[in-house]
Amino acid sequence: MQQLEQPEGSVNLAAALECLLFLAEEPLPEADLARMLEVTPTRTRELLDELSRQYEGRGLQLVKIAGGWQLRTRTEYAPYISRLHEPEKLRLSRPALETLAIIAYRQPVTRPEMEAIRGVNVDGVVSTLLSHNLIEERGRKEAPGRPMLYGTTREFLNHFGIDKLEDLPELPATEEAAAEAEAAALLPQQDASDSPAPESAADDSPTPPQPTVEDVKDADDLSGQTTQSQQ
Repeated sequence: MQQLEQPEGSVNLAAALECLLFLAEEPLPEADLARMLEVTPTRTRELLDELSRQYEGRGLQLVKIAGGWQLRTRTEYAPYISRLHEPEKLRLSRPALETLAIIAYRQPVTRPEMEAIRGVNVDGVVSTLLSHNLIEERGRKEAPGRPMLYGTTREFLNHFGIDKLEDLPELPATEEAAAEAEAAALLPQQDASDSPAPESAADDSPTPPQPTVEDVKDADDLSGQTTQSQQ
């Protein structure tokens, strides 16, 4: 790697930025980086751009994710990384993925609203998603019974490799119930090697290996056919 540019003064700010990103367990927002480096937001962005260029063609990359910046390994080197350390993947069942997609696209949303879309009880999957910190409570809805509202967390963005909710793929123009079911297939999948640390523990119920996008799409097609036949 080329030597980082030496800024004014005796401290190499780009190198200091690299240290902060290397040691951080979570993505660091630009405002926090500016505060810790004692520079302006504009200067912080310049340093980020400079550091990003330095990592071109390297095994690590500087990425913007979950509203912050983080050093991550590149996915193409996953086979080599797995020989050193096999990360423990977070495994979500297909119902959990579908429910998580409904929350992501409709938040804040209540359990009765999720159940109206999926047609089944969601208490178990909501508890699982809460335990993995993928969703959080967002207060209560001003409606009879004042049901709890749910939304996604920063950990949700981090897990799926998304910088902000606006980066989620747009849903196809289909009937509401079918579109929400298809949302699980649209959620980006994060390669475990593209993470700074192993994922958290597995789902609390026995589940098969993480469904692929093709598997979920097949299930969603069947779900859509069932919904149409019931109508």
